[in-house]
Amino acid sequence: REWMNVSCDEFYDADRFAIVPMGFCFPGYDAKGSDMPPRLECAPHWRQTVLSVMPQVELVLAVGQYAQAWHLGSARKKTMTETVQNWRNYLFSNERAPVLPLPHPSWRNTAWLKKNPWFSDELLPVLRESVERLKP
Repeated sequence: REWMNVSCDEFYDADRFAIVPMGFCFPGYDAKGSDMPPRLECAPHWRQTVLSVMPQVELVLAVGQYAQAWHLGSARKKTMTETVQNWRNYLFSNERAPVLPLPHPSWRNTAWLKKNPWFSDELLPVLRESVERLKP
């Protein structure tokens, strides 16, 4: 919510935001206690069905590498960092709703955020402006 500069009430307003998971199936945890990747059969089965009933979507935040792979396909870069660094290419060139690739907003990414100050300096202001424009 902080990245988008929205309140808790705004974020949980189902008329404004939809959190659409990649898999719709919890994949379990790996040996380190992290979530496993989304199960391969779940996204093709559920994701397009859900998105097709939401034609009003005006901005897609592709959070993490799996969402980026789904929404950007072959246009995504080799790594999540490279994909996010090239956000301008995706935000302004998609034929449907604009797609903005983001890292996962997790405490695990604190080091990534410190290593990539351009994210806060360049991308977050555009994210906030984009979300602000969509407010009723």
